[in-house]
Amino acid sequence: MNAISMINPYKHKGQWVFDDESKELDKEPFVAGADDLITMLLNGEDKCTILFSESAFKGHEHVVTHVKPEMDGNTYFHEELQHELWLCPALLKYFEKPPKQIYFQIKQ
Repeated sequence: MNAISMINPYKHKGQWVFDDESKELDKEPFVAGADDLITMLLNGEDKCTILFSESAFKGHEHVVTHVKPEMDGNTYFHEELQHELWLCPALLKYFEKPPKQIYFQIKQ
């Protein structure tokens, strides 16, 4: 079974954040390269939708690969863009353990 999750990041006071009431997350920030990745993939937009899964799914456009656990979170790498990012412990609200790869699609 391929579970696909969805979040709707937006800019709040200049920072990328997202809310997910079902996971008890409010203005959860993207930091340490994750924010930069979203900015790189959007053309000046201040909100988007991200679909993501630990398995490839039809329509996914990007993949990040797990590098190492770090500071209570996990570092990932986007090979095509040569970009490293850190995902905070909120990642584990969507996955039982840090996935080896995260496939995603970002929509404006």
